[in-house]
Amino acid sequence: MTAAAEQSIRERTAALYRAESRRVFATLVRLLGDFDLAEEALHDAFRAALEQWPRDGVPANPRAWLVSAGRYKAIDGIRRNTRFDALDDFAEEVENVADPSAAPGEEDVIEDDRLRLIFTCCHPALAPEAQIALTLREVCGLATEEIAQAFLSPAPTLAQRIVRAKAKIRDARIPYQVPEANELGERLASVLRVIYLVFNEGYSPSAGQSLTRIDLSAEAIRLGRLLADLLPDAEVHGLLALMLLQESRRTARASSTGDIILLNDQDRSLWNRGQIAEGVGLVERALESRRFGPYTLQAAIAAVHAEAATAGETDWREIVGLYDALLRMEPSPVIELNRAVAVAMCDGPAAGLELVDTILARGELFDYHLAHAARADFCRRLGRNADARAAYERAIALARQAPERRFLESRLALLPA
Repeated sequence: MTAAAEQSIRERTAALYRAESRRVFATLVRLLGDFDLAEEALHDAFRAALEQWPRDGVPANPRAWLVSAGRYKAIDGIRRNTRFDALDDFAEEVENVADPSAAPGEEDVIEDDRLRLIFTCCHPALAPEAQIALTLREVCGLATEEIAQAFLSPAPTLAQRIVRAKAKIRDARIPYQVPEANELGERLASVLRVIYLVFNEGYSPSAGQSLTRIDLSAEAIRLGRLLADLLPDAEVHGLLALMLLQESRRTARASSTGDIILLNDQDRSLWNRGQIAEGVGLVERALESRRFGPYTLQAAIAAVHAEAATAGETDWREIVGLYDALLRMEPSPVIELNRAVAVAMCDGPAAGLELVDTILARGELFDYHLAHAARADFCRRLGRNADARAAYERAIALARQAPERRFLESRLALLPA
């Protein structure tokens, strides 16, 4: 094999790691029954691929090959380290699990493994913060540092939280499975919350150089589809609709240089009409059920934006009404902030500024950069340039995403000296 061919295979292996590693990991958790053992087996499998594939070529089903290789590497590792009969028994138990590379229909089973894993990570025996941290780490593969930034917590604290959660799963023998139908309802809220948090980290990362992380948002939508197939609940449809409608705007949200383009300035011809049509259909279906929740209302707001042919045709009164209903269902200062922006579009920036100042005066959202960015924009539109400058500077200091900082800095630079 030529050097160029070998390099091509190595690049393909790296791409497979980015795209498939968490699916392979989820299946290894099912086969091995242990998070840490599965993680080690995952890395052993990819090391084996880097050694063998340049020589033998990439297999027809690389994902199944990686699962099989990881399983055998784990068995070998257990046997090498065996000191007690119990460990030897465990190695035999793992060895007796069917080879996933050969089992008929195993591809479908592998596809479902991440849904099994997310229900395990969202088990009610775990604290809510642990559920989210564990899912982001184990299902999505985020580094502990990335999760810590999202939680605004020290990385060592998050690492200990994840370690304790995995120990709880092991010691309490929490099963790696999708719950039975009679248990799904009580587990659903946690799963929906975690899926949406994963989507948000992809749609608008908490930090970094990129405006989006398509791998995370695409994975959240895939998990949402799996959950909708498993449990056709109105709020599951609402969450899937919300993610699709927000994702439909991805290509219009940034310039060719990666800079932010606000909703009102986006080229709507770039919006994905297929995702919009699917999302609107799901919203209507959820609303008709009369059993919807906050995700459905947020999706309804997104649908109003999506169906407006131009920014000027947006029905802001309807959006304010939907935010009113959402606040009654789920009071939140962030929802209040979003409503304030909608009110400003209806009644002018002074009305929006009054609402934002009320939120900030309560001490809520004081460290939330978007609250100060909204205040800065309202002050700018009112000609209160000194107040706008101070608010922009505060927002820039708080923003951790590079494109957001650049956008705010550009707005600040446009203010009169």
